[in-house]
Amino acid sequence: MGALLREWRERRRLSQLQLSLDADISARHLSFVETGRSKPTREMILRLSEQLDVPLRERNGLLLAGGYAPVYPASSLDAPELDAVRTALRQVLVGHEPYPALVVDRTWHLVDGNEAVQLLLDGASPDLLAPPVNVLRLSLHPEGIAPNIANLGEWRAHVLSRLQRQAAATADPALRELHAELRDYPCDQPEPEVELPGAGDVVVPLRFRRGGAVLSFFSTTTVFGTPLDVTVAELAIESFFPADQATADLLRARAADRS
Repeated sequence: MGALLREWRERRRLSQLQLSLDADISARHLSFVETGRSKPTREMILRLSEQLDVPLRERNGLLLAGGYAPVYPASSLDAPELDAVRTALRQVLVGHEPYPALVVDRTWHLVDGNEAVQLLLDGASPDLLAPPVNVLRLSLHPEGIAPNIANLGEWRAHVLSRLQRQAAATADPALRELHAELRDYPCDQPEPEVELPGAGDVVVPLRFRRGGAVLSFFSTTTVFGTPLDVTVAELAIESFFPADQATADLLRARAADRS
C-alpha cells in the first residue's frame, strides 16, 4: 500500500511535507506509511486518497492493498439503486435536444445518447457502431466519422492531448492503450503541437461536414458532483452546442422537420 500511495503522491507532484500538511498528519508518519514501517488505518488511507484526488476505483485498490475491504460500491448501471441516476441522465440528454449529447464511461464507451447524436454518425462503418461503441475510436478512425471532420488535424490533436492527460491523472492502463491505438490512426492534416485559437475561436471547435454544409460545435463535460459509487463517478455527459448561428438554425430546422 505504501508504494502505491507514493506513486499517487508523485503523480500529483506533491512532496511528503505538502501532503502531510494537507492531510493534517506528520511528515514522519507519512514517511513510515510509504515505506511500510507503519500500517495505516482505513480512515487514514481514505483521508490521504481524498487529498490526492485518487479515483474511487483506485481508492478501493489502496484499501485492498492495505488489508481492508473496499468501501465504494460499483453498481451495474441497470441496478435498481441507480434508477434516479438513469432518470437524471435521460432528462439531461432529452433536454439538450436539438443539439447532440451523449453519456460515456471511464474508457469512453457510449452508455446513452439523444436522438441528435445520429446526426454525427452518418457514414460510419457498422462495425464501429456495434456495441460497445467507443466514441473516441469512432471519431478518429478512418472508417468512422473522421472523414467528415473538416478540421481533423486540430480535433485529433485536442482529443489525443485530452486522453493523454486523463490517462496520466487516473493511471488507467485501458486509457493508455486507447491513446496508443488512436495515435496510430492516419491523418492527412497537420496536427498542431500546441492548441492555438483561430480567428474568433474561444474553444476548440468540432467542424463537421453534413451534406454541403459545415457544422461547428463546441462541447462541455458534466460529471456527478458527489459520487460515492464507482460506476456513477466514472460517468460523464458530453454535450455539444452550436458554435455559430448557422449550425443552430440547421439543427432547429432538422428537429422541426422530425416533429
